[in-house]
Amino acid sequence: MISFEMTEEQTLVRDSMREFAAAEIRKRARSADEESAVPAELLATTWSLGLTSTQLPEAFGGAGEARSCVTNAIVLEELAHGDAALAIAALSPSLFANAILDHGSEAQKKAHLPRFAGARFVTGSLAVCEPAPLADGSRPRCIAEAKNGTYVLSGRKSLVAMGDRATHFLVTAREGSELGAYIVPRDAVGLTVGPLEKNMGLRALPTTSLLLERVELPAESKLGEAGGANVQAVLDASRVALAAVMLGVSRAVLEYCVPYAKDRVAFDEAIAKKQAIAFRLADMHIEQHAMRQLVWRAASLLEHGLDATRAAWQARCYAAEKSMWIADNGVQVLGGHGFIREHPVEMWFRHARTLGVAEGLVAL
Repeated sequence: MISFEMTEEQTLVRDSMREFAAAEIRKRARSADEESAVPAELLATTWSLGLTSTQLPEAFGGAGEARSCVTNAIVLEELAHGDAALAIAALSPSLFANAILDHGSEAQKKAHLPRFAGARFVTGSLAVCEPAPLADGSRPRCIAEAKNGTYVLSGRKSLVAMGDRATHFLVTAREGSELGAYIVPRDAVGLTVGPLEKNMGLRALPTTSLLLERVELPAESKLGEAGGANVQAVLDASRVALAAVMLGVSRAVLEYCVPYAKDRVAFDEAIAKKQAIAFRLADMHIEQHAMRQLVWRAASLLEHGLDATRAAWQARCYAAEKSMWIADNGVQVLGGHGFIREHPVEMWFRHARTLGVAEGLVAL
């Protein structure tokens, strides 16, 4: 039987993150979008919450708390309800740290994880997206060649979250017919980190491109080292997390539109009483719950160590389509007000459009 009842702990986490998002994230969202910058004080505040460090083992400086993919999906939804760009920035350390924790060798864990348990914000990043039509994160065009005990990486990446300050990049690449991931330090010879990208949405989130021109790495840079790693599982976790973010954006749109429709009067009655508006809001509500069902199902499979590739892809694809549909309908409900900066719906519309084509921005 599938249950959608949250545990007592999950309810507490949800309520805490909802309160934090309302108090600290939502109020900064518009100015951060206008300035195309994530506030440093917000990163410091979210870092103090221990969203990454508390889930690291005590051996690496963390608190050793049990990690739950479902709970993390709930956290992402609540933070993204405040603002998607700032939520992704705040949780960016988990992109790199969780991949190392789940799939890295013991040597890689010892080398990299203690940094994420320190007192100051530090982040790595996951480089999945590529600037090519019909790009697929599971089939990268970036190539890794084995050469005399090293790996040589060549290719391009784009939409690398927090690329302006990441200390290391986990770059996905194709080694023959296999999918691999490689730890690339920021100062690697042959690696060029591009300038900040100018995106339609998520403007507060710093993203960059990467150019890898025969970047030579030692053999121990491959995630999992000689045994390799299940890189597809890294992508699955990222896709579910991205779907959770889109769910948060969709809920923000709906929860803004409902009171607006009740207050907005046209032809002597609230527009919420018009069937065209009321039915549209009802459909938005239904699609939001359908998205949550797909996100939680995929997250549950990940949490139990089961194959979640199909479920993760379904959650991501459905969320990409329906979050854009919900955001578009939100603009329509507001009418002319939907296109002006006085209301946040136009910003959420841009977020939904950008999230729908992104990969590897966030992780569970």
